Amino acid sequence: MKILTVLFSFLAIPLLAACPEPVDYGPELDSLFEEARAASNDMAGREVSNKMWQVWLRAPDAAAQEVLDRGMRNREVFDFVGALDQFSTLIDYCPTYAEGFNQRAYIHFLRENYEDALIDLDRALDLSPLHVAAQSGRALTLMNLGRTNEAREQLQSALELNPWLSERFLLEQGGPLAPLGKDI
Repeated sequence: MKILTVLFSFLAIPLLAACPEPVDYGPELDSLFEEARAASNDMAGREVSNKMWQVWLRAPDAAAQEVLDRGMRNREVFDFVGALDQFSTLIDYCPTYAEGFNQRAYIHFLRENYEDALIDLDRALDLSPLHVAAQSGRALTLMNLGRTNEAREQLQSALELNPWLSERFLLEQGGPLAPLGKDI
């Protein structure tokens, strides 16, 4: 069955086609970061966060979009093996599309394979340094690896771009990433 899934994944991508370079959405995201920082409440901040996701989830072409969407559907029904296959196919086809790595990292994270998640998150951030979702995912991954200081710093960087991330509560007093108090 796995062979058929992989074969079907490749059939969705035109043979001998090359994935186009992802569009530079930097200016659009910069505008959304400004909008997020200016949001007056959680609901407004969440709306801006959703707009960011709409940007990151725009694949470079229709074939890549179909593979991405299939992987997302697999994930929604907890078919993590199928999702992993789809996102790996997407990465093979579009190795410069950061969201392929971010989505595969999320599957690794859900499977508690934090080391592989971190590898994919680092690659996503190499390709798209301001990918806030990858930054917050990296913070969660580092936290689960027991690398608390790095996790805290990563999450603080993400919150500078989007202060409405749900992970912000991890930094509050009593939270697992709360800044350490001063000893008396």
